[in-house]
Amino acid sequence: MVARKFLVRFHDSDFDVDYDTDDGLEVFKFQVFSLTSIPPEEQKIFGSDDDRLVSDDSDLASISDRLRLVSVTDEVKQEENSLDQNVELAMSDEELARMLQAEEEALVFQQFAASEDRSQMEARIRPYVDQVLMYEDPNRQDAARKTVPVEKLEEKALVALAKEGNFKPTKSEEDYAFLLQLLFWFKQSFRWVNAPSCDSCGSETVGSGMGTALSSETLYGASRVELYRCTICSRTTRFPRYNDPLKLLETRRGRCGEWANCFTLYCRAFGYESRLVSSLLEYFIGFAAKTLAKIMNMILDFTDHVWTECFSPSLGRWMHLDPCEGIYDNPLLYEKGWKKKLDYAIAIAKDGVYDVTKRYTRKWHEVLSRRTITPEPILSTILSNIRRELRHNLTSQVIATLEERDRNEAAAIERDLHSKDDASISLPGRQSGAKEWRISRSEFGSDEICSPSSSCCPVRKCVDEHVTKIYNAFFPVICYFVEKSCSKSRAVEVLQIFRRILVDLKNSPFRRRKTSINSVSNGAQYVFHQMLPSFSQLFDALSLKCESNANGKVDIYLADDPVKTSIALPVLFHTLDDVMHNINVLYNINKDSLSWPLLKLNRICSGLALASGEEFPFGIITSAFDGTRLSKWEEPNGARGCWIIYKVLDNKMHELVAYELMSANDVPERDPKDWVLEGSDDGGSSWRVLDKQNSQMFKNRFERRAYKIASVGFLANAFRFWFLAVLDARENNRLQLGSIDLYARS
Repeated sequence: MVARKFLVRFHDSDFDVDYDTDDGLEVFKFQVFSLTSIPPEEQKIFGSDDDRLVSDDSDLASISDRLRLVSVTDEVKQEENSLDQNVELAMSDEELARMLQAEEEALVFQQFAASEDRSQMEARIRPYVDQVLMYEDPNRQDAARKTVPVEKLEEKALVALAKEGNFKPTKSEEDYAFLLQLLFWFKQSFRWVNAPSCDSCGSETVGSGMGTALSSETLYGASRVELYRCTICSRTTRFPRYNDPLKLLETRRGRCGEWANCFTLYCRAFGYESRLVSSLLEYFIGFAAKTLAKIMNMILDFTDHVWTECFSPSLGRWMHLDPCEGIYDNPLLYEKGWKKKLDYAIAIAKDGVYDVTKRYTRKWHEVLSRRTITPEPILSTILSNIRRELRHNLTSQVIATLEERDRNEAAAIERDLHSKDDASISLPGRQSGAKEWRISRSEFGSDEICSPSSSCCPVRKCVDEHVTKIYNAFFPVICYFVEKSCSKSRAVEVLQIFRRILVDLKNSPFRRRKTSINSVSNGAQYVFHQMLPSFSQLFDALSLKCESNANGKVDIYLADDPVKTSIALPVLFHTLDDVMHNINVLYNINKDSLSWPLLKLNRICSGLALASGEEFPFGIITSAFDGTRLSKWEEPNGARGCWIIYKVLDNKMHELVAYELMSANDVPERDPKDWVLEGSDDGGSSWRVLDKQNSQMFKNRFERRAYKIASVGFLANAFRFWFLAVLDARENNRLQLGSIDLYARS
């Protein structure tokens, strides 16, 4: 394997493409397709240096790293569309001119509307400086690390990378993946508080005003205490608004201020360069304004929302992370998803304070008209002075590095400010907080719990060879049951023993997984020992070794990269459950049992997947092929029609004989009901119908439904599902599937 990075020029834009020489030109073209939306068959790729056409793998191996892409369709239409393109460009220039004019007018208005007094803005920022400096306390960082299941998150991070085909990540890639797992874990472990449960009986409470903080509460920065009356026992429950993240590690609850405060400490505890970002608005925290006037005695707090930024070396830039929503790297979430009218977004770090508002808007001219606390030059001076204070004790070399990064960040933000918004990306409304509260803040969006979704997802490689190996490895096990005329109950008992052994293995540390099997002399355990050779292929598929030791026990331990075992174990558990279910529904075990769907042989794997849309990051298209119930493919707009394509690598031809679909974990209304399966023998240029299904219904979650292909003899290298309808599209926009498995003739 040789890794190369190509720079592909297309339509005045440059695209970085990481290329693995083992994949070949075909995969390279699909990678380019995912970045440019130019289908592989319409691509002409030339070397920028010598204009040589790239026609095979050897050309990619010998050509320079700079390439030029030409679309065949563009070549044909270029002349006839040139006038239209000029008109569109003129319209774009006119739109930009209008925005720049609006910005100038907003700046002029600001000179009259904004106060020259700098104290008001400085008074709002200074407390956050003290806040972020607490994150540098070694005791707080150590306390934070002790609450995190580090090894589990490391394993999940490495598995996430492996699912993208990256089994040998760099340190920066590992750190990036771990940060995302830390975010997802925090989202699950921290609790949002609308109104706290009664301390006495656990019942619901309603707000009854504000209380005076006790000394034990002010010790951890709780200058405000909300009071709530129980609806059942009428007792009062106190809700101190702690500012010290050390206390939040204990309480693990709050609203956006507590969430971002505590999460930013976690980021610093694991060495990430981090910022606390506050959107400064004259807004009452925690309640709608009219409710707050009655309940919170008109206490003002200028914090409208708070989140985190971390610097990612792998991305080379600062990255947005919202712990309340569990969303990352989507800075337009608030303006585009929540429909918020931003004015100031100030990022505070241990070594600087920054106005990053422009990162979070594509409507800067509108934002400027709302920035009336202080004029822009005065705000810039305030931030510069605070940065200088925070860097006072740093070396000149460190300061120079920070200033260089500041300049790069400012330049990048300015470049992106007037860029076109990606219309294919849909961002959700706010999900955290009570429904009425979100509606009152005009942040509600959709009532569905959802993540950022895309109607233009990239081509993704399915890293699922281990799934096929596991399916195939059950063949010798089932053959043993048939050969020895095992009863159904005995066969299931043996498989349950195997499952318990693997559960013990899974519960051991993932980098040094090991377990042992005791010697036995009777019953199902004796049968299991006798048939250990039949399980050898399954152990191989799990990257495990099985050996007898001097004490007569059998040791099972890692044979290869521990991540290979981690990615395969969930597949094995779910497949094992399916096999036991299929055995139980048999009349008895005999030679007729050696057939599909009990034996799932010749599953097609390691192809490329593309779909009409996907939910990111947990509902991406490859989740339909990863062999586990822990994930699903989710099409945000698929209820009334969507598609997914699976393309075989190297144009290898297969005769499809059967396929299985599995329902996802929840919401039966999203299950597919009607669909058409097509095959293509030319990589997707033309299609032939292989199967049609109507009025299908999954009775249970994780239910597999098997279908045989009636039209035999057709060899294909690409397959496409058209999902025409879901179970209930009246109040549901989505389609979801737990898995898709395609089986070829041997």
